[in-house]
Amino acid sequence: MTHPLTRASLVAEARDWIGTPYRHQASVKGVGCDCLGLVRGVWRACIGDEPEKPSPYAPDWAEARGEETLARAAFRHLVPVARDDIGAGDVLLFRWRAGFIAKHVAIAASATHMIHAHDGAAVCEIALAPWWRRRLAHAFRFPGVTD
Repeated sequence: MTHPLTRASLVAEARDWIGTPYRHQASVKGVGCDCLGLVRGVWRACIGDEPEKPSPYAPDWAEARGEETLARAAFRHLVPVARDDIGAGDVLLFRWRAGFIAKHVAIAASATHMIHAHDGAAVCEIALAPWWRRRLAHAFRFPGVTD
């Protein structure tokens, strides 16, 4: 990367994916992606080569294995932040229910909105409503963010 990594550049890239159809395990802007594919695509566009490629995974991978695979990978490559200190460009991990594995990921567009890919829909920007906040398990920053 030849330019500083800023919150604005991360959000601009994530917004550029809006409208990309949901496709399980994909990560191609305008063609298809899942929630992890969106984060992977933003990483590639803003930082460079991905730090690791995910193994193939089924839609129910988290429940089947019972392991915090997504959270462990995030802790390896991202910078943890307090859940009440999220800002634009941060990566958000969600649990569908208490006691479940964190298996959904989004990028904060601001402290009140997020960009995500959800099964059966295209990448979109939505409010980080109370329903989502209750399910927020972890928050991270991309490494090297300058602001």
